[in-house]
Amino acid sequence: MAQEQAPGLETFLRRTFQPILNKIADFCIAHGITANMVTLAGLGGNVVAALLIGAGHLTWGGVVAMLMGPLDAVDGALARRQDRQTPFGAFLDSVTDRYDELLLLGGLLYYFSTTGNHAGIMLTYIAAAGAVLVSYTRARAEALGFEAKVGILSRVERYLILIPGLLFHIPLISVSIIAVLGNLTAIQRLFHVRKQAEQ
Repeated sequence: MAQEQAPGLETFLRRTFQPILNKIADFCIAHGITANMVTLAGLGGNVVAALLIGAGHLTWGGVVAMLMGPLDAVDGALARRQDRQTPFGAFLDSVTDRYDELLLLGGLLYYFSTTGNHAGIMLTYIAAAGAVLVSYTRARAEALGFEAKVGILSRVERYLILIPGLLFHIPLISVSIIAVLGNLTAIQRLFHVRKQAEQ
């Protein structure tokens, strides 16, 4: 039996900024912009951010990634305002979320490879694996009827760690934290689901 969880940071931020998100959504509606268009715009922006990071322009890559982050909340608000929350829209949003994060980590992986930072390469790989597993454990658990929203490092927290590392040129610290805490979160979810299964 699933246990009810306290609202996470992402939920708190959405609720706090909901009035602003609604205004942005209304602007998009007035100009014929759909939620899926916003989702894909965010993906395109993160492609640019990844290219900048890979080229060594960490600060600019961080700025672009930081600007793209809120779009994930805007597309959801827009879909709700238009009453167009479709299964495909939710699927597209989830898939592009994974691409967004892996693009940024891929840019860092290339950056570390060009600078010969072997520790950075390994830690970025481990961070990417953790990010994927955090998402997968939740998706797989929910497909089986369990709940798996627990954990200390969800996607929003990972962004809040990664982006400052880019802006202040300390990406190794960021990926180190994500590598450890991201995989720890996946393990937390594994045990959380096991506990539910035993009940």
